[in-house]
Amino acid sequence: MKITDIKILRADRYLFINVETDAGITGIGEAGAWSFPEATIGALKEFRTSLIGEDPFLIEHHWQSLYRWTYFRGSIISSAISAIDIALWDIKGKALGVPVYELLGGKCRDKVRTYAPVFEFTADKMAQGCLRLKEQGFTAARLMITSPVQNGRSDLRDSINSNRVHEAVEKVRICREAVGQDFDLCLEVHRSMTPAEASVFVKRVEQYTPMFIEDPIPPDNYDIMADIAGRTCIPIATGERFINIHEFELLLSRGAVKYIRPDVCVVGGLSASKKIAGIAEARFAGVIPHNPLGPVSTAACIQLDACIPNFTIQEFPSFYLENGDNGMMVDPFTIEQGYLIIPDAPGIGIELAPDLEKRFPPVDRARSFKKQLAFDGSVRDV
Repeated sequence: MKITDIKILRADRYLFINVETDAGITGIGEAGAWSFPEATIGALKEFRTSLIGEDPFLIEHHWQSLYRWTYFRGSIISSAISAIDIALWDIKGKALGVPVYELLGGKCRDKVRTYAPVFEFTADKMAQGCLRLKEQGFTAARLMITSPVQNGRSDLRDSINSNRVHEAVEKVRICREAVGQDFDLCLEVHRSMTPAEASVFVKRVEQYTPMFIEDPIPPDNYDIMADIAGRTCIPIATGERFINIHEFELLLSRGAVKYIRPDVCVVGGLSASKKIAGIAEARFAGVIPHNPLGPVSTAACIQLDACIPNFTIQEFPSFYLENGDNGMMVDPFTIEQGYLIIPDAPGIGIELAPDLEKRFPPVDRARSFKKQLAFDGSVRDV
């Protein structure tokens, strides 16, 4: 079997690929650098020239070749490699007639616990959102502790340390009182706090037993993240921005995290994600795959979740719930009481709808974001 072409599919917010073969088997993949689709497409076109005519079964060999063939690395390169890697695993599974998880060691479980987002920013509405999810069968929710994204300058109150921390803690308190103890709260700080703010927040929120605190600060400095982690009994989760296995090893070696968050469409696909899970297993860290993308990302995550012993919980993509992304697939995911049922179809378990691009015209997701400024006109993290 030989690779004959790599075709780009842009639909809604997502960048998919079809890797075609002379055996009539097509593998699907998805790239995760959603802010820079054109740059990622450029990288995919470069890789296409070197992959046509190659054996698609040589997945690790192709991964190493694409990653190491030139001097340059980065999220664009790793996102393009991720899409190709997922598609090659899809081809191999389809060719052999088995799900990808069978090729990665077999299932450790038959269903995947998920948590869904609450897209509200005031405490009462957040609590109502948690209750709605609980009624639907979910056992956990993601809470956005940050302020809503908006154009222009924030209010002065949002830059006052005491007020900022107090409001964040109050959101968690009210949600916990609404749902009781038989429901997990996943706190998404979204890298928006300074180390000074985060140091106070992680201590004050302990009494409400959140499942984890995600990205309390920007993740670029592993030692500072380790310092924050050492100040609280609540587990820290991070890793969605990482682009290789080495960043995760450095983070874990410093005791900076209890849950890692690899993005299968950014970090290098299923090949890299499985290795990262192994590194985390050696340090008793759980895996909570990052998943803010389309159905191919979710399908790939499910394959990973199925076959690793230290899987914890899966982020359920917000767009799938809110925007009808189930229409992008021939057969939607099976969801039961907040769990995703692991499919037994060959490959990654799904097929994209044949009229995908027509029904879901491309949307430039990055341009919908606004410049985020503090009250004094300086740039701030959100």
